[in-house]
Amino acid sequence: MKILGREVSREKLLNTLKNTLLVIVGTAILAFGTAVFLIPFDLVAGGMSGIAIVLDKLIPFEWLTVDLIITIETWLLFILGAIFLGRGFAAKTLLSTIVYPPLISLFMKLVSPDVLSGYFYLVGYEFADVALLVAAVSGGALMGAGCALSFLGGGSTGGTDVLAFMISKAVPKFKSSYAVFTVDATVVLLGVFVIGDMIVSLLGVVAVFISAVVIDKIFLGGTRAFVCEIVSDRYAEINRQIIEKMQRTTTVIEVLGGYSGEKKKMLKVSFTMREYASLMSVISGCDRGAFVTIHRAHEINGEGWTF
Repeated sequence: MKILGREVSREKLLNTLKNTLLVIVGTAILAFGTAVFLIPFDLVAGGMSGIAIVLDKLIPFEWLTVDLIITIETWLLFILGAIFLGRGFAAKTLLSTIVYPPLISLFMKLVSPDVLSGYFYLVGYEFADVALLVAAVSGGALMGAGCALSFLGGGSTGGTDVLAFMISKAVPKFKSSYAVFTVDATVVLLGVFVIGDMIVSLLGVVAVFISAVVIDKIFLGGTRAFVCEIVSDRYAEINRQIIEKMQRTTTVIEVLGGYSGEKKKMLKVSFTMREYASLMSVISGCDRGAFVTIHRAHEINGEGWTF
């Protein structure tokens, strides 16, 4: 079939729709967990919501609400990402950038005693300590689930990751994983001083930890790094596209078919959970009949990875 004058296979169209749906659903879950459980209790769990909660406490303007701050942050960071990190990064974050802010505003309206008979009004719950603990656990779990689904769809939630990647790009020796941790840790520490409640601050850290665990568990049982082995007659084209589109290097290995006795080439490439959808798209676009095996990597050291 043709879309905008270009020939697109049915399989590729369905794959695109599936990935788009995953990103939208993931972003919606992320927004729901943040708006219903984290923001009402001032749980600073890093990210844009954490910065928004801190700024809301520091800036004494009633019209500058948390959801408005998140909207401004989202688009500002998207623009910075497009300028400094390139169109590829911007394309991955565009869908979440469009969907996330209005969903945050919508779900924040649920947290009212007048909506749905106060079903989501946990702040007014009789047992306040229990409600706070439930909010930290539920908010962290939903954050993790939302991010994981977005990653599986080939998208990115963007946000403070943009700042981390910009730091990593400006200082090449400062790995992106360390930069992400540094940015989020800084936001959490700011929350400790601004909120002024150690219990709430510690529960914010608990939410971050739960979020990380859920992301790992949803995405193939918890491994952050993977190794893919690809056997295909069109290995050269797949190899070229992996290098050009994913900026990953490969290893080409001579293999021998155990049954056929034919000599073939096998590509071996290491990748992260965020690159899964991109890699599958490259392989299927070049050779739908390629034999693909994916292993969970316990550890990967070397350039482009952390030691």
